[in-house]
Amino acid sequence: MNMKPIALALAALAMLLGMTSEAGAHALLEHASPEVGSTVHGSPSEVRLWFTEALEPAFCTVRVLDRNGMQVDKGDTEMDAKDHTLLRVSLPPLPAGTYTVVWRVLSIDTHVSEGDFTFDVLP
Repeated sequence: MNMKPIALALAALAMLLGMTSEAGAHALLEHASPEVGSTVHGSPSEVRLWFTEALEPAFCTVRVLDRNGMQVDKGDTEMDAKDHTLLRVSLPPLPAGTYTVVWRVLSIDTHVSEGDFTFDVLP
């Protein structure tokens, strides 16, 4: 019996499993409020981001930018005391427009993730 095809199949499976566990090791954005790409009526008081893994708050940032790239949030990014997958940042009253949320997080297993999304505010 030729063992080479079996050995190759096992090696491919091991590689696939290794990639799957590596991909799962990063904190990914699960959902947000305001929702990604949403339109809200009236200014939200804060932006909340939920991730797929617990975070290391000292190394996490959330910034909200206006259409000119100016930071408009209050600079008070914090992790929720009871839910270590939730980050929030406060907002002043925002005029109508498109805003970009830019985030960078470090999960407790030391993997960095980052991303951004927009939401629109209507009066």
